[in-house]
Amino acid sequence: MQRERITDHIFVFRSDQYAQVTAGLVLTRDGAVLIDTLLYPEETMLIRRFVEDGLGLKVAFVINTHFHADHTTGTCFFPGAQVLAHRLCRDMLDARGRESLRQLKDNAAEFSAVELVLPTITFEDEMMLEVGGTNFKLRESPGHSPDSIVCLLEEEEVLFAADTVMPIPYFVDGNFVDFTESLKRLLDRDYENIVQGHGDIILRGEVPEKITSDLEYLRLLEEAVTIALDKGLKDIENQVTLAQCGKSHVLLNGIVQQLHQHNIRALVNRYQTHSP
Repeated sequence: MQRERITDHIFVFRSDQYAQVTAGLVLTRDGAVLIDTLLYPEETMLIRRFVEDGLGLKVAFVINTHFHADHTTGTCFFPGAQVLAHRLCRDMLDARGRESLRQLKDNAAEFSAVELVLPTITFEDEMMLEVGGTNFKLRESPGHSPDSIVCLLEEEEVLFAADTVMPIPYFVDGNFVDFTESLKRLLDRDYENIVQGHGDIILRGEVPEKITSDLEYLRLLEEAVTIALDKGLKDIENQVTLAQCGKSHVLLNGIVQQLHQHNIRALVNRYQTHSP
């Protein structure tokens, strides 16, 4: 696991074990706020030891940015923390999250100690959370999933964007149109840093280009899939390449190729489902 310090009181942890997934840690005078956890218990416990043994603090809040297991599995390792999320996140954890955890436990003994934790504080559109003098602005950001949110530290202009911002937009469990609108909303503000849900931190000078390139990827992807369907092409997943859509295949150690193909399937299914 990699640890990176953004400011005196903001850290980002990046998994070495699963898809470079990230978790954020914000230190306040009233305890720490953890934004997401990591998938594997071993890595999340390293975060806990860093906070408790290294810094002498406790995690007061865990923010779940969405229900996916790679961002929520470790919540149970902070039993004293209040858990905050979008209302839909609570609903989806209570349904699909239970099945996901069951499958993890069936397939890997290392998840045997994991327990499902439902958020105790939920919201709908947006909310402000103040902890120890630090303000967290939470806002819905659907697209990657229906329950996705982003978290802005207003004083520092650091945005924890979770999977709204990834090396490649990924909307298979969400909605293509919602994703596009959520990304457009990010263009309305200047950020010092954006912490992606997976991959490297986006720095101030890179932010506009990153958001614009993600929007362009979605536009080019939709255009290419539409043309392929109109021509009656088969095997569209291999006909529409990452290069055509302006993305590199080496991102996330090559995982983006698989994510891209999943996106294509989701778009094809969308058009076929809504066709006359």
